[in-house]
Amino acid sequence: QVQLVESGGGLVQAVGSLRLSCAASGLIFYAYGMDWYRQAPGKERELVAGVTSGGSANYVASVKGRFTISRDNAKNTVFLQMTSLKPEDTAVYYCKFYRLGSSTAYWGQGTQVTVSS
Repeated sequence: QVQLVESGGGLVQAVGSLRLSCAASGLIFYAYGMDWYRQAPGKERELVAGVTSGGSANYVASVKGRFTISRDNAKNTVFLQMTSLKPEDTAVYYCKFYRLGSSTAYWGQGTQVTVSS
């Protein structure tokens, strides 16, 4: 049974930092690509950052230079380091695991990030 457990969200002041974690079990970690999504109230869920199974990272323009996605295959965990946070980064953040060629994807439960001005 696949489980993704997110942690690290919270309340932070603008220009502060947070690190989100998503720990996985029940799957072959290194074979999966991982994405971080976020959903703000009244808005659609958007892709924020992703890292492929080979380690290549990509970011949405609004977070480039401020957020860093990384994966630790030994710990079965993907991270999202967020710096210089802005109030518009406030959202529920979700991790998603996927395998190329498969229609199955797994989602974490979400973790709330609130940035105060």
